[in-house]
Amino acid sequence: QVPLVESGGGSVQAGGSLRLSCTISPYTTSSKCVGWFRQTPGKEREGVALIGSGGDFIAYAYSVDGRFTISQDSTKGAVHLQMNSLRPGDTAMYYCATAQPDWRPGRPQCRWERGSYNAWGQGTQVTVSS
Repeated sequence: QVPLVESGGGSVQAGGSLRLSCTISPYTTSSKCVGWFRQTPGKEREGVALIGSGGDFIAYAYSVDGRFTISQDSTKGAVHLQMNSLRPGDTAMYYCATAQPDWRPGRPQCRWERGSYNAWGQGTQVTVSS
């Protein structure tokens, strides 16, 4: 198990921006999938963005609609999620998680299934008001 700590959440108005950070210790992002997920009351956690192979694999949920960017900062041992043009629908608790890459032929390296991720942070709250 690897500790993960999220930070950067807060309250913004629609159209604003936030930059979330996930600090991973020990730093092993080059050999893992790192995902950002979010959850609102009464709903299951849903994937937002994935990054693997140090950035060679990146995927976004359709709902991101080009507004978010996931990136890796090897100097800080962290993965970031830059969120621009935020909408009230983005309000949620945001979690980062890590998983082992899937190297099976014809399969995506990183997956959206929550069960694939075996280490989770405790979350950072994002609230977007209209």
